[in-house]
Parts: sequence; structure tokens; C-alpha cells
Amino acid sequence: RSHDMGFITMCSLGNGYRLTGNTEYKEGLLRAADSLSILFNPEVGTFLSWPGMVKKENWPHNTIIDNMMNLELLFWAARNGGERRLYDMACEHADTTMKYQFRKDYSCYHVAVYDTITGHFIKGVTHQGLSDNSMWARGQAWAIYGYTMVYRETGEVRFLNFARKVADAYLSRLPEDLIPYWDFDAPDLSSGEPKDASAAAITASALLELSTYVTERDSSHYYYDQAEKMLEMLSSSAYKAGDTKYAFLLHSVGHMPRGGEVDASIIYADYYYLEALIRFKRLQEKRSILANL
Repeated sequence: RSHDMGFITMCSLGNGYRLTGNTEYKEGLLRAADSLSILFNPEVGTFLSWPGMVKKENWPHNTIIDNMMNLELLFWAARNGGERRLYDMACEHADTTMKYQFRKDYSCYHVAVYDTITGHFIKGVTHQGLSDNSMWARGQAWAIYGYTMVYRETGEVRFLNFARKVADAYLSRLPEDLIPYWDFDAPDLSSGEPKDASAAAITASALLELSTYVTERDSSHYYYDQAEKMLEMLSSSAYKAGDTKYAFLLHSVGHMPRGGEVDASIIYADYYYLEALIRFKRLQEKRSILANL
């Protein structure tokens, strides 16, 4: 019962099923979706992320912004033999998160804390960002990707509009090379704060997809151009690992407050970098950005 069940299975079994049609992968995905559904709290309207933090941090029902990414598994399951309730849970989670986990400037809290019994929102806090009121770069990237995906799965315009707002909040604060510092509010941006290539890779992939849904030509081109420039920078000698590591990208940050994976190569940075490159290639070839799943 991991809140990361979507990450774990869609990137592995999901791609495996898409490429091979092996029904064992499909069965695994459906079981994973049912397992994830156990963490849904109907009083709150979101999935519990960290059961271990309930007592440790006094976060009765906590939901991290990363959880937006796991909704894709539920949408997939609902249209591939799973119950309709999985779709409804995913939509309710997205709506509740949209209502409570974002500030007025459309930056997001890493963690939203709710009352387990009443469902009331208690507070927004951070765990991997600089502070409770800062904009943690990868968290904002998860939000951009997540709401773009939710629009794809539902066709509900409110999710598209929200994806654009959280994307614009991110893009408006980027440094010149378009690769964010690990937190947009880190204190020493001019003197050596680490960058987070993982946030850039996630965002580049999301923006390419977002560009295909936006009907205004100038805005669509803007998102596409920003994604292309991000990929160009990530593919440059400044961020490309080359022969120095068994990885594609350098300079990601996992957990700065704990000193974990700081200025490191991280597997999910590589995953979304490759996904973004594939999406970019498909768009260049005038093909659909998404392979059927």
C-alpha cells in the first residue's frame, strides 16, 4: 500500500504492457490500483501519502503534491477493467488538491495536512523544500505534469486552466538557463545553490504535452519553445553526464534539508528526460505525443 504505487507500476508494468501486450502486466496494474485505493480518505477527498508521518509529525491525514502523479494509474485502471470508483477518486483528489494545496500565486505546498475525521484542511507545510512558504522546484514540476495528465484523462477544462496557471508560476521565476534551483526561494541563488535537473526534465515533458492541448497558438508555441530550450540545456555539457556516471543527467537534488542526493544523478530525472526526448521527437514527426496504453 504505497502512495507511490502509480510511479512504481506505470513506469514499469505500464510501459511493459504498452510494448508487449502481456496480460500479466495488465493484471499487476489493476491490482496496484486497487491497493492504492485503500489509502483514499473520502472525508478528506485525497489519498494518504505518509502513514509514518501521522504520529511522527502530527500530520493526521497528509497528502504530498507528488501524489498527483499516481492518479494516472487510477485513470488507466478505470478504463481497462477496473471499477468506476477509481476514476472518481482520482478526480476528487485532483479537485481537493487544487482547492487547498496551492497558494494565491499558484505555487504549491509540498504537503497538505487535513483533519482525518472532519476532512478540514489544517495547514500546508514542506518536507523537501526550503520552508513551508517556499516554492520547491520539483513539487511545482509534479503539479504541472499532474494537472496536465488529469486534463488528458478527463477533458475537464478546469484542470487544463489550472495546469497553465501552475506552469506559468514556475516559468516566471526560472533563471536564465531555464534549469531551476532546488527551491525557487533558496537564499543564495547567486552564489552556488544547487540546481535540480530532475524538476527541469519533468517540466519539459509536461510542457510538451500541455502545448498540444492549448488552443491559443502563441501560448502553445511558448510552452513548446520553453520545453525545447530546457531539453537543449539538459543535453549540453553542463548537465549531461556523458562517461562520468552511469546516468544521463547530472545536477539533481533529492532531499536538500536532509542532505540526501544533493547535486546527484537520480533515476527519475533520467526517466522524464528520456520521456521528454521521445515526446519531442514524436511532435517533430507530426505524430501524437502519446503512445496508446
